[in-house]
Amino acid sequence: MVGGWRRIAGVASTRTVVAVDVGGTETKAALVSGRPAAAVPLAEHRRPTPRRADSGTTVAAVVDLVLYLVEELRREGGREVEAVGVVVPGVVDEERGVGVYSANLGWRDAPFAELLTARTGLPTAFGHDVRAGGLAELRLGAARGHRDALIMPIGTGIAAAIVVGGRVHSAGGYAGELGHIDIGHGEPCGCGQRGCLERVASSAAIARRYTRRSGREVRGAVDVAEAVRAGDQDAVAVWEEAVTALGKALVLACTILGPEVVVLGGGLALARELLTEPLGRRLNELMTFQRPPELRLAELGDGAGRLGAALLALDLLEAR
Repeated sequence: MVGGWRRIAGVASTRTVVAVDVGGTETKAALVSGRPAAAVPLAEHRRPTPRRADSGTTVAAVVDLVLYLVEELRREGGREVEAVGVVVPGVVDEERGVGVYSANLGWRDAPFAELLTARTGLPTAFGHDVRAGGLAELRLGAARGHRDALIMPIGTGIAAAIVVGGRVHSAGGYAGELGHIDIGHGEPCGCGQRGCLERVASSAAIARRYTRRSGREVRGAVDVAEAVRAGDQDAVAVWEEAVTALGKALVLACTILGPEVVVLGGGLALARELLTEPLGRRLNELMTFQRPPELRLAELGDGAGRLGAALLALDLLEAR
């Protein structure tokens, strides 16, 4: 593993691309060599994600950053770059190459694929960060070998890549927002709804709810997990509420989609069996006729988005 990437032995390095994962706070990029079935990182860079007062300048700043990273990686790797893959958060329409909406980064209907192709002079594949990470886990990670899967990173928010019949489902950018399933707790969410899963079971929510309940500040859900292991009853209560909420949401998802496997990633998955074991028990309690999915932990770490971006770019070259 290098930066969360799996090195594939014996891969013929036929194409070279730059993969960029634009996050809410940090942008991660890599020079990648490989083919659609596998990819090998050659060099990596990280930079703070630019933020501006209005969406137009934020979009322009992100495009400038991608151009800079492409040039830096091209120089450092000493290879001709054939395509670029870029993934971003929010609502993303991959077919049109448009960032439809990002609450955190502030853009609406941004034609990223068109802008990036014009600025880099290279074919550009544009996608959604979670779905791209799901594609990587499907081909090279914890979901490989399965045709129906749910890949769900749990971090500041909760979303999922939905795999149906071996393909990642997008629905114009609106598929997979599991964090906004109403599980009945009634608290308002930033999305405008009430009762959203994200308000109880995201890493950020677990830390916030523990602090509110105990009066003790924590760095994040990782601290709450340690407190659970130490027998802290406030932490245990908050953790159980989060696991129950995740169980309710997954039962709904499994009833509709019937995934063979659910892959858990993001910061919360670092708790490993502290998450998977009680969640598995809760699913068994809640399910009646549904097929219980196998719970797995993601294998590709924080490199999944970049690897997915690389696979999108390699797919684009393969199709040309």
